[in-house]
Amino acid sequence: MATMTRSPLASFFLRLGRQVWVRAAFFTAISIVVALAARFVGPLLPFSFSVDLAAGSVDELLQIIATAMLTVSTFSVTAMVTAFSSATTTATPRSTQLLIADPTSQNAVSTFVGAFAFSLVGIVALSTGYYESQGRTILFVATLVIIAIVVVTLLRWIAHLSTFGRMADVIDRVEKAATTSLEWHAARPTLGARSATTPPAGAVPVHADGVGYVTHVDVAGLDRLARQHQIDVHVRAVPGRIADARVPLALVDGPVDADVAAAVRRAFRIENHRTYEQDPRFGVIALTEIGSRALSSATNDPGTAIEVIAALHRVFSRAFAVPIDSTVDFERVFVPAPRLIDLVNDAFRPLARDGAAVIEVQVRLQKCLASLAASSPGHAPLFREAARAAFDRSRRELDRSDTRTLRAAVRQAWARERV
Repeated sequence: MATMTRSPLASFFLRLGRQVWVRAAFFTAISIVVALAARFVGPLLPFSFSVDLAAGSVDELLQIIATAMLTVSTFSVTAMVTAFSSATTTATPRSTQLLIADPTSQNAVSTFVGAFAFSLVGIVALSTGYYESQGRTILFVATLVIIAIVVVTLLRWIAHLSTFGRMADVIDRVEKAATTSLEWHAARPTLGARSATTPPAGAVPVHADGVGYVTHVDVAGLDRLARQHQIDVHVRAVPGRIADARVPLALVDGPVDADVAAAVRRAFRIENHRTYEQDPRFGVIALTEIGSRALSSATNDPGTAIEVIAALHRVFSRAFAVPIDSTVDFERVFVPAPRLIDLVNDAFRPLARDGAAVIEVQVRLQKCLASLAASSPGHAPLFREAARAAFDRSRRELDRSDTRTLRAAVRQAWARERV
């Protein structure tokens, strides 16, 4: 949850660090430095360190590593792309950004590429007489260390591939992302700003330069700007909302010139696609998409839909358990809080619609909604209405026998309350 309060610069570097090529480039640079530094480490040692090596032994080892790492790197990238494609096809395309950011797969590929670069640099350096006797020995020791690292990484990578990109793995990743975002918004619904109010009639709208989704709002930056220019900023495009000519980024109460408007725009990150970082609804939507796809006639997998309902149950239960922090850190910024009714509709309406004719899914859905109503009595009417709507949909789709079964399950779940 702490990542959501980072500055824009820190958030940029965090997102950059999740890219595969960044970690691979970092590992490669370290490997090259280690290979070239072997020549200079020897003279710095206070003792003589040399091993009688057979002619060409180090060179042969490096050639074996170079050949093997090129093959393993290609295999690893292929496995990752296959996992991304499988998740897109069987789960939801919105899950691929979580798989791409997986640290285990990134470390594996980066280690293999780094070992490949180390061996290439070592081979070239040996062929040019770059190393002296002690430098060759240090290079040999470094090669043994690289081999050990590669073997351990390869074993971990093989074990990781047994679950990477599978349906259960995708559901777990999306659930974790949804829980993190929803818990943070449950604790600070307005991102540390003041709760949204009706802006004055003369407030000036500030629109984005283009059309896209708001993925991050720098509330602290907006507050600094507001204090500096003695204005109030009423945020309208919260994370997950699309900014266009109809929906302004914010309404500014006070004098607004071109510089102020530009500064307001810089506080909003606009992208073509939604992200999980600050968007409380996106994770819930992604989970529901997995369940809806599983209920399609082409897939016909109600078991996955039931797992999704269980995941949604956990997400909402954990969010309700988070204590609300009502501290206002940014006095001159007003942000609307996420509406629970939107989250409930995003989560359960598609499953109620697409699984209306599947009795097992409807029974699990009713139990989930009843449990959430019991865990959050203040929101019980909202969950009760969602359960009633789901039952009405199913009653029109199910036969008499299944309808009686569902009605009995509803009465048991809701303590014989009529839905």
